[in-house]
Amino acid sequence: MLPENEIKRVLTVTAHPDDIDFGSAGTIAGLTDRGVEVTYLLVTDGDAGGNERTLDNGGMAELRRAEQTAAAKHVGVTDLRFLGYSDGTVVQSLDLRRDIARVIRQVRPDVVITHHPERNYQFIAPSHPDHRAVGGSTLDAVYPDARNPYAFPELLKDEGLEAWTVREVWLTSGPTPDHFVDITANVDRKIAALLSHQSQVAHVTGFEESVKGRFLEWGKRAGLPEGGYAEAFQIVPTG
Repeated sequence: MLPENEIKRVLTVTAHPDDIDFGSAGTIAGLTDRGVEVTYLLVTDGDAGGNERTLDNGGMAELRRAEQTAAAKHVGVTDLRFLGYSDGTVVQSLDLRRDIARVIRQVRPDVVITHHPERNYQFIAPSHPDHRAVGGSTLDAVYPDARNPYAFPELLKDEGLEAWTVREVWLTSGPTPDHFVDITANVDRKIAALLSHQSQVAHVTGFEESVKGRFLEWGKRAGLPEGGYAEAFQIVPTG
């Protein structure tokens, strides 16, 4: 893994508003506290989700962008970018790979955090088709697209975006995590970020306790002292 002092910029690539907060908000809070620059890239606006059925899709998309912007502030992130793909219909494609590669070349991150592209049969909720499509497309954008100046040549020719090599990818919610981050000091900021997504969680009884219980279990798996919370990742080196 990269030493902490070599991680200066991080890009997260997720399918929907709230995905990064469920998977990694505690980790993000720790990164920004150390001065790491973090950018959120969201492939969709989450317009097909939520419990406010009086809103049309345009209204839901606007609401969820606002919720994600508010959530990001709790963990020190102000740079958010939305690609505007249709929620619920994302597939791995050359267009999506190009759009993610473009942002990688713009941001030039050391680490990219994204969804695991495989279905997790132990815990099905994070294995939404959009998640798996975004995870797979992001890995393809990291390698080979963003680092290859001949891939999507228009990015260099028309936009002046030089090739960039991401050094590590951290995958969330997969079946085989191999790295744990202690988020005990930031679990309340993670919860605050999640509670910003009222269109998604307001109806869930015992939401905060459920979330804390899940990450308390990861803390036990990570070998933290009793009462410690952790987030889990699978680390993919790209060298």
